[in-house]
Amino acid sequence: MAWRSFYNEIKGLKVKELPAYLKPKLSINSVKNVISQGLDNYHKKYILTSSPDPLFHVCFGGMIFSYLVALPEERRHLEHQQHAKEHGGH
Repeated sequence: MAWRSFYNEIKGLKVKELPAYLKPKLSINSVKNVISQGLDNYHKKYILTSSPDPLFHVCFGGMIFSYLVALPEERRHLEHQQHAKEHGGH
């Protein structure tokens, strides 16, 4: 939803106008305010309602993070295995 509204805001701009439009939105204070507002909304939606969803968010986030951390090692392992298969290694 936010992406659609952002797209609708910038689609009428010319390329030269885009940096002047984006610069105030990407300032430190603006980013801090957006993050603070997002955390406040999350707190209202999930924490104050005693929803179990934050527990699921932590679990799934941890699984995704551990997968991404292990991915380079797994890719190296698969490349080594493929190389060994092609060259008659072990």
